Amino acid sequence: MVVSVGRVFYQDSAEELRLLVTSDGLEPVGLMQAKREKPDPATFLGSGKIEELKELALEAGADIVVFDIALSAAQERNIERILGITVLDRTELILDIFRQRAKSREGRLQVELARLEHLSTRLVRGWTHLERQRGGLGKTGGPGEKQIELDRRMIGVRMKQLRDQLKRLARQRGTQRRARSRGDSITVSLAGYTNAGKSTLFNKLTRAESYAADQLFATLDTTARKFWLNDEETVVATDTVGFIRGLPHQLIEAFKSTLDETVHADLLLHVVDASSPVREEQIAEVNSVLADIKADDVPTILVYNKIDLSGQAPEIVREKDGRPKAVFLSALTGEGLDLLRQAVSEFAHEWRDLHPNEPREPEDWEVEMARDSGDPDDPRGRRKTAAEELAELESLL
Repeated sequence: MVVSVGRVFYQDSAEELRLLVTSDGLEPVGLMQAKREKPDPATFLGSGKIEELKELALEAGADIVVFDIALSAAQERNIERILGITVLDRTELILDIFRQRAKSREGRLQVELARLEHLSTRLVRGWTHLERQRGGLGKTGGPGEKQIELDRRMIGVRMKQLRDQLKRLARQRGTQRRARSRGDSITVSLAGYTNAGKSTLFNKLTRAESYAADQLFATLDTTARKFWLNDEETVVATDTVGFIRGLPHQLIEAFKSTLDETVHADLLLHVVDASSPVREEQIAEVNSVLADIKADDVPTILVYNKIDLSGQAPEIVREKDGRPKAVFLSALTGEGLDLLRQAVSEFAHEWRDLHPNEPREPEDWEVEMARDSGDPDDPRGRRKTAAEELAELESLL
């Protein structure tokens, strides 16, 4: 069910909804499109369109009706009552896809937190079938109200546990990030609209074997690998979750620690599906999410992928000052990958000129470790010879 409200209209809405539905393991059997100036408070669509939808669902033998919009709890409940079948809105559909895709412990925790945050907003009047009116002055509520409070309390406790666990994992990620920065490694993060080919490009650049498929949100878990530029230099590349129009706020909040890899990157490779007719709208959506997570000031190179489908030639597009602005390539065929390496190499060269490698003062624990091991190459940690100790003692006298 594709619905556009007001003057907002997306050309790819129907195709994107089909991809979302199939990515969730469902089989689409019918499509209905509607346009409204403003939502109906009870059913979003209004009684006439809901009856039309009911007839279409019965004819197609549908078990679930999916709306390409976010519905309120009351609207979803009213539509289900009229249709007599399960209703999913866009938020619940994306959350369910994330639940299926998350593989790492951190990813599963993030998705569970997002689902609980969404569920916590839908408990109001969710247990009225248990409610009974009591006599007297009406100062006490029915059992249903107590059940709601119990559910809220249980969800609140679990959400606190999840946030605490994610904070610990975020600290570990921060430690790893600092270790990379101490190693003077430049970090390049791949970002972009879902299904733009980020994971395929990441695998080609790093020779990794991350899961890549022609489906939305094929990869959720952040992966970091070495990215070879030339015989003299490598950088660290990270692949993150893809973005999409209307990405639920709960997911952005829950995946903050993962998306921090994008915020702290030295360079963003914004991967774009060059063959998509709505690529400009997708670029705008990604830029909007990057602004939300405070990553819009990170230096960015646009990477127009899938030129094997668009018919464009591989090339580097440059700014007026000569800096690489965009690269056209195909991750699938390998065309233009050398140009991307060249563009990143140019950025790395300029970055190192602006950030000269200054010797770092060793940490106290490093000094102690060097002394314990007697490392002869470390003047701070090397054990002093008897002659050196005698000379130092004489200088103090």
